[in-house]
Amino acid sequence: MPKLGRHQRVVIALSVHILRTGVTRCANSRVDLPEIRLALRCLLPHCPEKWPLTCYWDAAGQENEIGRSQGVTAAFNGIVRQLRRAGCYEEVTPHDLR
Repeated sequence: MPKLGRHQRVVIALSVHILRTGVTRCANSRVDLPEIRLALRCLLPHCPEKWPLTCYWDAAGQENEIGRSQGVTAAFNGIVRQLRRAGCYEEVTPHDLR
């Protein structure tokens, strides 16, 4: 389990929060937005396998609502699973981010 500093833990938690927001919004519109791209980029060093990050971004820009929603959700679950397995993420509350 890597020893991450508070700053890095906050960056990871905020990035996951941004991606989770993308999951909620993707049913209504595309979510290939700069904040999503930045969140994915911040998580890149912490995910041993890059495919869920790539899949999230690819799905975020799909025009088809069902495909976009399913793709973003599946990729998000893969990202969180990898982060947890690597010991880089556990659920936090907004209060923990202060």
